[in-house]
Amino acid sequence: MNIRFFSLLNNLLGFSLLALILTPALAQEWNIGMSSSGTLISASGYQVDGQNRPTVVLIGGLDGELASSEKVMAEYQRYLTRDRAEQPFNLIVIPHANPEGETLTFPPTGKAYADDPVSFGLWRWLGTHGPDLVLIESNRDFDLADMLSNQIVAGVGFVPALHLYDEPEELARIMAETNNLPFSGAHEILDQRLGRSPTEFAEQLAVVYGHDFSSPVYIPGMALIGRMRLGYLEDAEALVAPYLQGVDIEIRSNLVIGGHQVFAELAQRTGKPEYLTLAKKAADLGFDANGTMLEAMPFHRELSDDYFMSTPLLAKVGKLTGEEKYFDMAVQHIRFLEQRVRRPDGLYRHSPLVDAAWSRANSFPALGLALTLSEFPEAHPGFEEMKLIYQTHMEALFNHQDSDGMWHMMIDYPGIYPELSATAMIALAMRRGINRGWLDDTYSPAVEKAWRAVLMRSSGEGYFVDVSESTNKLDSMAAYLTREALMGPDDRTGGMLMMLAVEMAGLR
Repeated sequence: MNIRFFSLLNNLLGFSLLALILTPALAQEWNIGMSSSGTLISASGYQVDGQNRPTVVLIGGLDGELASSEKVMAEYQRYLTRDRAEQPFNLIVIPHANPEGETLTFPPTGKAYADDPVSFGLWRWLGTHGPDLVLIESNRDFDLADMLSNQIVAGVGFVPALHLYDEPEELARIMAETNNLPFSGAHEILDQRLGRSPTEFAEQLAVVYGHDFSSPVYIPGMALIGRMRLGYLEDAEALVAPYLQGVDIEIRSNLVIGGHQVFAELAQRTGKPEYLTLAKKAADLGFDANGTMLEAMPFHRELSDDYFMSTPLLAKVGKLTGEEKYFDMAVQHIRFLEQRVRRPDGLYRHSPLVDAAWSRANSFPALGLALTLSEFPEAHPGFEEMKLIYQTHMEALFNHQDSDGMWHMMIDYPGIYPELSATAMIALAMRRGINRGWLDDTYSPAVEKAWRAVLMRSSGEGYFVDVSESTNKLDSMAAYLTREALMGPDDRTGGMLMMLAVEMAGLR
């Protein structure tokens, strides 16, 4: 084989990207994805020490055959028995990359990960982890080595790779000769992403997101609030000006109620009564013509989303007006939802139809409760009750964070892809809880891991990896399990990540 990349070997600079996400223990495990029938695909990794080292990934079984799987595992075991001082790199092995011998396509096409889940799992995991060399021991590699080496992987960068198939002892020989390995293009880009400060990252996102509020719903609204916290208050006022000049807002969904958080934020920052009037219009939907509280806020559809859409608005309007009825309505609404979507294990189902702990079905309650508590008077009878609900949920979520710092598209379903928007929202909810004293410092490492994971999967141009598509009320687990993982620009994710960044920066 022509091992062309080894002519590029030079002195190692910097430090291994994988070392940043490895736990203090030297060994680590990952769930990379799963086959079409649900067989898990796993990886095992080993960090030599805390020194500056690159990372090599060994892939076996890409053709579905056991022989190559056994060979890479034997090489991994040989690596582990060598003296640490002799190891020039960290090593990760994916021994059974294609457990059912499916036909693979790289780069993958179709609906991620519902179509060709093995290809999507491998491609995006390798791209977002940025190894410095991938060695594929298999009779067939489906052009993976060539595509990794010559195409931008998962929107990140190039990953040098070799397909080892024509010399029986080639793997052992290359492993023995791999010294002074240079960092890959993907590795260098990920290091650059990790080097961004929270304010720098927020400013990058603010260039792309938060410039339109023609549809007054929560998705553009979060980016607009994030930009306000960065100091772009005049820009936000210009975008909402039409609603002060006669453009009517028809409130026919909880998404629009959620969007009214923008007006409440503006009222708080400017003191202008016209913004409060708009915010109250949505909050007052929780009361009948006689001023009596309804059972719950309208348009909730028994979805866990509505912890976020309605309760933060009610709490902020209560704080701005001093009227306790809005706080009472927030508690009433949360109690209503608790009876319908909270599971015994502390996670949330998306709706009563299916016991599915979808990612945003949990990040909406997490962030909604954190934002609500932020505005709530501690003396209110419902404060401690809501805080306990929040803390119970945080504890449940804490136990489901993966080794990279991500929460997955289905929170408690092994093998499902990591989901970026929910990870950002949950991290924001935890960070707010730590800052306000509702959570102790045992949660801080989880927030830091999530922050690094978010940075790695987000470019400065607002390009994201693995965001669950919008999800309405579904009636089967299968429908949730096949939610597409989007890659590219995304308004919802841009806004939520900006909110996390300004929180990490301590901006209010």
